Order: sequence, then C-alpha cells, then structure tokens
Amino acid sequence: MHRIRAFLSAVTWARRTSALLVGLVLAANSAVAQPRPSARDLGVAPGPYAPGAVNAITDVRGVRVGQVTIVRGDEVRTGVTVIVPHEGNVFRDKVPGAVFVGNAFGKLAGSTQVRELGTIETPIVLTNTLAVGPAIEGVVRWTLAQPGNADVRSVNALVGETNDGGLNDIRGLHVTAADVRRAIEAGAPGPVEEGAVGAGTGTVAFGWKGGIGTSSRVVPKGTDTWTVGVLVQSNYGGRLMMDGVPLWKALASAPREAAADGSCMLVVATDAPLDARDLERLAARALFALARTGSTYANGSGDFAIAFSTHPSLRVAHGVDTPQPRTAMPTDGVSPLFEAAMDATEEAVYDSMLKAIDTTGRGRTVRALPVDEVRRALATRAYR
Repeated sequence: MHRIRAFLSAVTWARRTSALLVGLVLAANSAVAQPRPSARDLGVAPGPYAPGAVNAITDVRGVRVGQVTIVRGDEVRTGVTVIVPHEGNVFRDKVPGAVFVGNAFGKLAGSTQVRELGTIETPIVLTNTLAVGPAIEGVVRWTLAQPGNADVRSVNALVGETNDGGLNDIRGLHVTAADVRRAIEAGAPGPVEEGAVGAGTGTVAFGWKGGIGTSSRVVPKGTDTWTVGVLVQSNYGGRLMMDGVPLWKALASAPREAAADGSCMLVVATDAPLDARDLERLAARALFALARTGSTYANGSGDFAIAFSTHPSLRVAHGVDTPQPRTAMPTDGVSPLFEAAMDATEEAVYDSMLKAIDTTGRGRTVRALPVDEVRRALATRAYR
C-alpha cells in the first residue's frame, strides 16, 4: 500500500511539474511572440494629420521598400534597406529629387549629381559605411539589367550609410552587391518591417537599439489630398526626447553617457507636385525634426535627408530634350507638407527604436527601449 501511495504521489508530482513546464513554455513563447508597440500604441502621434493606410513611406503610391537582414554567428549584424521610387524603369523615368545635408560626417554617394540635375534615377539604398562600394555596384548592375537599358553607359547610384561597427564586424565587408540586388527585387508596397532589420540591424540610437522606422501623413489641400512618407535609419545620439518628455532623465535605465556621434539617414517621399527646389526644403524639414527627438547634431554625426516626388508630370524621361508641361505646387502651398514631413520623421524615429529588440554582436549587447518604463514616463510626464 505504501508503494502504491508513493507511486500515485510521484505521478501527481510529475503531472503538476509537466503542467508547470508547459505553462512556462507557453508563457515564454507568448512573450516572444508579443510584438513590441509602436509610438501610436503608446499614445504618441505627432501632429494634426492622419497617417496613411499602413503608416509607412509606402503609403505614397508606387513606392516600394525592400530589405535584406544579414545576421551570422556572433559578429555580423548588418543589412540593406532599399526605397524604390516607382514601379516602372526609374532610370528612364526619373523622379524629381533633392538632398539636404545637416552635417556631412558621412557618405551619400550620388548626391552631387542629384543636386546638380534635380533628379533621382535609381532605387535609394541604405546600408553600412564600408558597404557603400558594393551597394553602388549592386544598384548599377541591377539598373543595367533592366529591360530597355541596353544602351545605358552611366548610372548615378544613390547610396547612404550609417556606421554599425559597434555591433557588426564592419571591417569584414559582409554586404555584397548581390545582397543589394536582392533587396531591390524584394521591394514591395504595403507594411514595412521596422526595428533591427535591413540597414538598421546593427545601429544604435541614443545608447539604445536603433533601426529602421517609417511613418506617413495624409495632407488635405483644397480639393486635393497629398501623402508624405518618411523612412529613417536611426544611428545617432544626443539626449532622447519623446513627445516632449526627456526620456534621458525619466528612464532609470537610460545610458548616462550616451554618445552623440553616429548618423541618421532620412528618405522622404511625396506624391505632391514639388520640384527639386521645394523637395530640398522638404528634406530640410525632415532633418530639422530630429531636434524634437533630442539630436544634438554632433560633430561626428552624419545627418542626411533625401526627398523625391512621384508626381507623374514632374518626371524626366531619359534622353528627352524638348520642353514638357509641368504641374508644380506654388511656394505658398507647401507649408502643410513641411509640417507633415516633420511629424512623420519624429514618429518614424520613435518607431525605429520602439520596434527594435535587444541585440548582441561582437561581445556587446545593446538594449531596446524599455517599453514599460517609457509608458510610465509618458503617462506621468515625470522625470528626475
């Protein structure tokens, strides 16, 4: 009888232990599967304008985003993010474009021709600092291979970068031209993955994990409605602010000596009929918005913004040398678009960090923003 009781007791213990372990596994899986919140989930929605359908740069019709994330072993944390301006042959049907430089401690290949001619003729590529060369090769090879481009002998690839060498073996030159072509070919409309992906895989912002973020705004103007979308590669520093709250003070776990150096790449798209001059002004507003997030525009920070319009009347057909009719927004009509660009940029930065995850590379771990702490700080507006 004693042995029977002992046996039944052991079975009961085993069942309870098994149930407990299953519960723990399910809870762990649930925690892993639980998505990190966006800024809007926390009640942060900068500005008066509503976002587009997916709150991304792809809300601008025809714009596609493709990403390749490269994670290998303990050392490689990098990737590629590509913005394709429209669904056709971008080289033969160029979009008006502009570049604004806040601080030129960085590399934006192709920017001089964009400034000179006011057009963009390739997908826009973001990657790491030492991958600019392979990225140019990848864009050029992809462009040459497109149907109708058999006679092309010059391509102005537009490639920007930030330095992810803290978490990534940047000297290993792990991004290849083939990776860039894969990212372009993966370009798609609709939702864009954010956080530690693509060109944001190894980035750091304000001492926390940075990454890729995107947002959009829909701007009614008379009988028209225009969309402004922004994509951010956050890898810069300063003193982090969110919705006016100084998180650098409010978060107990905030890095006390977060470096201000780093870089930020911004890409702004709109379907509004803005020419190159006003696109440069639009790009500037996106860069100005980084101040809202706490950027100090440090000496070692490369701060660049690229802007383009998808409006069909402003496209430049390759080889055409006769006058073309244009539609252009008058300067008195651009202020709402400027505001939209600033608001979308601010939100995109927040989402680049909120959607990121803890990342370990090269023996270093960079934590993602602690969501519960952020939520409490925003709710109480309290800081130390």
